[in-house]
Amino acid sequence: MNPSSKPLASCSDGHDDETVARAVQEHLLDGITASHIAEIFAALADPTRVRIIGLLTHVELCVGDLCLVLGMSQPAVSHQLRVLRNLRIVAARKDGRHVFYTLVDEHVHDLFHQGLAHATHV
Repeated sequence: MNPSSKPLASCSDGHDDETVARAVQEHLLDGITASHIAEIFAALADPTRVRIIGLLTHVELCVGDLCLVLGMSQPAVSHQLRVLRNLRIVAARKDGRHVFYTLVDEHVHDLFHQGLAHATHV
């Protein structure tokens, strides 16, 4: 059945015109896509992960450098990086014994800077 042909529930405001609801129904995200987006925003809901992303918008860093800058232990930083890596927000590059992290793409960079602009907007 075509989603646009499904009957819609009545609006609780008491009007029966379904025109607006039908017009926006095609923009409703499917459950899987909505879940993926929610996971990304959940990852960004942690201040430590946001700080890591903020640093990685400027330069590729190894775990040791992140530990020094953040004042955190290696296991704690590695845990946060694992979350970000699993969500494809950061990528890892091994160079000898060191693992360097960078943002996966410009989308993450843009998302961070949009959030920063919104948070600092007066």
